[in-house]
Amino acid sequence: MDGHPVLVTTAYEDPTADIVITELNRRRVPVLRFDPGKDFPQRVALTAALGADGWTGALAVGDRTADLAHVRALYHRRPSAYHPESNDQAGRFAAQENRRGLGGVLADLPGCLYLSHPQAIARAECKPTQLALAARLGLLVPATLITNNTAEAKAFAAAQPAIYKPLHAGAYNVDGEPAGIWAASVEAGEITDAVSRCAHLFQTQVPKAGDVRAVVVGNRVFCALITAPPGVLDWRSEYRHLTYEPVDCPEPIRTALLAFLAELGLNFGAFDFAVTPAGEWWFLECNPNGQWAWLEHAANLPITRAIADLLENGVTE
Repeated sequence: MDGHPVLVTTAYEDPTADIVITELNRRRVPVLRFDPGKDFPQRVALTAALGADGWTGALAVGDRTADLAHVRALYHRRPSAYHPESNDQAGRFAAQENRRGLGGVLADLPGCLYLSHPQAIARAECKPTQLALAARLGLLVPATLITNNTAEAKAFAAAQPAIYKPLHAGAYNVDGEPAGIWAASVEAGEITDAVSRCAHLFQTQVPKAGDVRAVVVGNRVFCALITAPPGVLDWRSEYRHLTYEPVDCPEPIRTALLAFLAELGLNFGAFDFAVTPAGEWWFLECNPNGQWAWLEHAANLPITRAIADLLENGVTE
């Protein structure tokens, strides 16, 4: 593969990555896309040698090959986990070797821009880390309790309007069908001893007029006001009934968001805020690899161009 390619690591079906790849193709930037967890070692061949300047060698996907020393950027989207081909000891060992071998080399390419670095994304996905950092940076953060103590949870919910939300948006099935666990209001009388079975996150419910998703790419911040029907607490449960409009990001918020990404070593973040009738922005969370493609169209935000700029040039224009 000629030139300095962009590597895109993601699952086979990822329409968001497709949009970015289409823009890079339009710019004639070479792209090599693969899913490490599924393609290695069957479709991907790795030869990496360590030299004074870092890893050199080649990464081949089918009949296309990238020079490891000249990868300009890695767009780490949503690759599959490294699963063993068999569930015996040898299969599990091989899967761990693949993750640390291929994954380790991809995470330490010389001169490569990461959007974002896999290890930085993993750290940033920890919600307690996010909340503590946001508070240190001066963002408004709702009062938060993380506990498996039933009495403490009841006391928290009795003291103010409260919500429960999961600490991680992992896969969850109901009757064999995938389901989302949305943020939901909770009263003290609804809390049972089931709380003791795992950590639970409770927060003060913010009285809001709407929500803002702020998508940060490099040093550019794109914000959309999301308005849900009355009575809807979590807008993600009502995609068909939402309205969107672009809004400016207040300068103190923008400064805090850029500092947030810098602290965690990220080049991208999708931030969610609750906005009160008085115009206060309350930090809820950051998804370090969040979705944005639908928002670009709905609110007319040039996010694809900003991501392609960063992957192509290392900067946003």
